Amino acid sequence: MITPQENFDLQSYNSFGLRVHARFFCAAQSLAQLKSALDFAKQNALPLLVIGGGSNLLLREDFPGLVLQIALRGIETVAEDEGSVTVKAASGENWHQFVCHCLQHEYFGLENLALIPGNVGAAPIQNIGAYGVEVKDFIDEVTVLDIATGDVQVMSAAQCEFAYRDSIFKGRLRAHKIVLSVSFTLHRKTQVNCSYQGLAQALPNNGANASPQEVFAAVCKVRREKLPDPVQLGNAGSFFKNPIISRQVYTDLQAKWPEIPGFEIPQAPQSIKVPAAWLIDQAGWKGKGRGGAQVYEQQALVIVNRHEASPQDIEALANAIIDSVWQRYQVRLEPEVQWVPAFESTQ
Repeated sequence: MITPQENFDLQSYNSFGLRVHARFFCAAQSLAQLKSALDFAKQNALPLLVIGGGSNLLLREDFPGLVLQIALRGIETVAEDEGSVTVKAASGENWHQFVCHCLQHEYFGLENLALIPGNVGAAPIQNIGAYGVEVKDFIDEVTVLDIATGDVQVMSAAQCEFAYRDSIFKGRLRAHKIVLSVSFTLHRKTQVNCSYQGLAQALPNNGANASPQEVFAAVCKVRREKLPDPVQLGNAGSFFKNPIISRQVYTDLQAKWPEIPGFEIPQAPQSIKVPAAWLIDQAGWKGKGRGGAQVYEQQALVIVNRHEASPQDIEALANAIIDSVWQRYQVRLEPEVQWVPAFESTQ
């Protein structure tokens, strides 16, 4: 059995550092504790919010139900051959520490995803990505708990329906499954990805012959230079997704703004990904804010809690940015951060 705590302060459980409370809170460190907490929520007809590291959350108000933190731990190597290795990590493991673990054991592939805040359980939900790599390319299986039945199930990567910063866990299974662990198939031999221009420029010889350790170090250096540490300045990392628009819309935008960057998507040849940071920066938002919330001076994609911001400050700033970019470019930004209660577009 697990006894939830009442009127629980969530400030240290969301990386924005917002002063919000949960009616009930518990951290489940085992499957038994997790099931016990779910039973408590069902028996008391409580709304349920499942969290990990709280690094991708905008808690807009006090939560009236049970906030359940998944704190399962453990990393194990489950299969290995000359070329690859399969590593299984519990959902409560810190993501960056897991990347470090893999690199120390010479399991390669995740170096580009170093320093992404949050826990392993969020990786498949969000399909995290950075510097030319998406985690879906290394996920083999995801083990989940069915909230309704209590059954443990294993889902293949194909069943997860991964897309850009998206998965089935953010869609129709959002309120139905809890990620327990994730299995990754990684390389035993050096294979690095330096396709992202900003990363290649941070490496000697534009990344030619770079080692995984050098890629890891470069990623950490670039991220630390551009992104604020949530421990020092509350934030949830990239606040918006990079919008994907049609090639024709991009061509039309280029006619008016020739300098607008865009990146082709191999699996969608008629679509172009445009950096949200460029749109926001060009719209004049860098360093500006609402109340205690501010667009980070060094990276327009990040909203920070500069002066004891309220959830309403961050929400107002985000909506103002969305409206401004829409008015200027007719491109609609969508939050990458999970809003609780859910985001509703003002347009």
